[in-house]
Amino acid sequence: MSDNSLRLVWIYPDLLSTYGDQGNALVVERRARQRGLDVARLDVRSDQPIPTSGDIYLIGGGEDRPQRLAAERLRRDGGLHRAVGNGAIVFSVCAGYQILGHEFINDLGQREPGLGLLDVVSTRGEGERCVGDVLGDIDPRLNLPQLTGFENHQGVTHLGPTARPFAQVRLGKGNGTGDGTEGAYNDTVFGTYMHGPVLARNPQIADLLLKLALDVNALPPIDDRWYEALRGERIASAQQPA
Repeated sequence: MSDNSLRLVWIYPDLLSTYGDQGNALVVERRARQRGLDVARLDVRSDQPIPTSGDIYLIGGGEDRPQRLAAERLRRDGGLHRAVGNGAIVFSVCAGYQILGHEFINDLGQREPGLGLLDVVSTRGEGERCVGDVLGDIDPRLNLPQLTGFENHQGVTHLGPTARPFAQVRLGKGNGTGDGTEGAYNDTVFGTYMHGPVLARNPQIADLLLKLALDVNALPPIDDRWYEALRGERIASAQQPA
């Protein structure tokens, strides 16, 4: 990586990359390059150390056993904690979201310690699995348009006092708590249950990550017609009567 590159790190694609979540890395990389930014992307497998000098870290979803293995290795490694301490931005999806919290239920039915980077605790829901399209309103402090995504999880995630809900759902289950919340975030760490991949369906979230990493208030405009066509299609489809 050059000193002038925006450093994008995709964590454990061999364990956490279901439902096309690796597409999130492609979207961030693409939108940065469209603006003339030099991007160095590093895909870090689970047998490799997590670099601490990245600017944006992405973590995807995974099945129960890979999730446990990922949590164990990330705890032992410690690199992601150090990166966040250095000011890095983290965006996580589903299993990755749960790993960033204090604890979750693993494939053995036991409470598995998370990384504690988000003030959330995840349990396993007793009812029907949360599956389907989701529409929601992202926290207005983030100044982002309507959220669109796809959820497929059994988890129930409870937010602690220092975690803000990423969005309030209009359609779908979100965190599964019944309070309409979806995802969580603090200043530099974000978590969501949304697949899609979520950054392809919500490119302005990718832009937010770039702005936070670069410490700027705005980015040069780019041609968003393809992304907006996809967004419009998915939002219209979700709003159709079942």
